[in-house]
Amino acid sequence: MNNEVPGDRVPSKWEEITAADPTHSERYAQRFRSMAASGHDIVGEARLIDAMVGRGARVLDAGCGPGRLGGHLHTTGHEVVGVDVDPVLIAAAEADYPGPTWVVGDLAELDLPAQGITADFDVIVCAGNVVTFVAPSTRRAVIGGFARHLAPNGRVVVGFGAGRDYEFSDFLADANASGLVVDVLLSTWDLRPFTEDSDFLVAVFSKAE
Repeated sequence: MNNEVPGDRVPSKWEEITAADPTHSERYAQRFRSMAASGHDIVGEARLIDAMVGRGARVLDAGCGPGRLGGHLHTTGHEVVGVDVDPVLIAAAEADYPGPTWVVGDLAELDLPAQGITADFDVIVCAGNVVTFVAPSTRRAVIGGFARHLAPNGRVVVGFGAGRDYEFSDFLADANASGLVVDVLLSTWDLRPFTEDSDFLVAVFSKAE
């Protein structure tokens, strides 16, 4: 697979990692295959998303990786679109989780209607520290893309850990500047409340009115 970045586009941190180590993506996909085969729970984030919407909801898995969350949400009855910049991971998602629409794309340039995919998602989930792997200069563009692709009453859910060069306060400011308002802040995907001492953030947003 070709992971080269077009000349005038800022590469994400993930693309820099995979450019330096061409085997990284396949190892990453295999890690989750091995975990699933060993009986580990790899879909905890998806259970939260499933609880937020009714059957048949439209879900965007932003930075979907090898498809573990979007694949599970598809099996529970939702219409899923997964987007990831890494073609190796999209190929793994297509192989392991047929059913959703898997798209290779840069979240900083997200424009699904241009690809014939309706934009109004009931929920957009961005898990797995994805927002810390985009290029820092594109963070607001990424979050703004989520806001543009959200249905009027939809919600955006983003989760990532501390210590990854993206302060929670900066992230929340970027979300606010992108037209999103906080509904609830959690410290885990199993609904534990966020505190000033939390080392992980799960933020649920709606569109600003």
